[in-house]
Amino acid sequence: MTWGMSLLAQAQSTPTASPLVSVNSVGMKFVRIPAGEFMMGSNETVASLQADFPQLEVKRLDELSDEMPLHRVKISRAFDLGQTEVTRAQFEQFLNLSGYVPESVRDKTGGYGYSVQHDRNRPEKADAFAGRDPAYSWKTPGFEQANDHPVVNITWHDAMAMAKWLSQKEGVTYRLPTEAEWEYACKAGTQTRFPHGNDPQTLTKWANLFDAAATPHWQRWQDKALPGNDGHAFTSPVASYPPNAFGLYDMVGNAWEWVSDHYAENYYKTSPAIDPQGPDAGHLKVRRGGSWHTWPIYARCSYRNINAPDSRYTLLGMRLLREVAP
Repeated sequence: MTWGMSLLAQAQSTPTASPLVSVNSVGMKFVRIPAGEFMMGSNETVASLQADFPQLEVKRLDELSDEMPLHRVKISRAFDLGQTEVTRAQFEQFLNLSGYVPESVRDKTGGYGYSVQHDRNRPEKADAFAGRDPAYSWKTPGFEQANDHPVVNITWHDAMAMAKWLSQKEGVTYRLPTEAEWEYACKAGTQTRFPHGNDPQTLTKWANLFDAAATPHWQRWQDKALPGNDGHAFTSPVASYPPNAFGLYDMVGNAWEWVSDHYAENYYKTSPAIDPQGPDAGHLKVRRGGSWHTWPIYARCSYRNINAPDSRYTLLGMRLLREVAP
């Protein structure tokens, strides 16, 4: 069987119309993701990306080499992945039941937030983010959020703490997905830039990214915005847009999602072909998927972004994985 036929067979076997959804003890929904193979990374040239993302400078596009080479990866075991990003209500329930104190509160340095005052002096230059400041945290990002919005301003350690608490509570293993598991789930049987296709101009129908709704708040970046309006200048309620073929929502946009891996720029050149776990050590952790303030080129399924594990930001949240017994 050719690789293309194998991929097609895998895509046809995925639960598109009726994904297998389960609910855990605190009301979080999970989708069963089958084992399978996919092509991880990207083999696009600077010229092909420049053609569809003309607002980006070529020298910035050259920095995408950590997505290469395109390589085949096997995910050997099925897993359950959060159908949505972890919401504010779910994170607050974790805090209330566990007694855990988020890192931004515990270290008394706070987080980041949107600040209109920060933008008034030179609106053409400012990006309207302020922090770190104790005034900002997961609960106060500087813009309005409802309980069904993704929690943001959380660190990698906060995400790991919630996974550990759920594991102890239910007697099964919760964790952050690996980069490979995350990208496999994002692509959902496709080989396109985004779960729905290649054209960035259609993204406002599929994801909450930086577009015309947000440009009044960031005049400096208006030339990077999508031309349409996705209806949200900041975060949106989870599952506000159509799911991908696996039945997962917001794999692109809304909030960046922490994954488990350490980061290494050249990791793909030597990474295992089966269930890669990332480098054994490192100072930075990977985040995936883009956010409400992300230009479209950085919301592609293959794009890799990084932060220190104690970073907390108004763009950064999480999605949890629950392991499935063999």
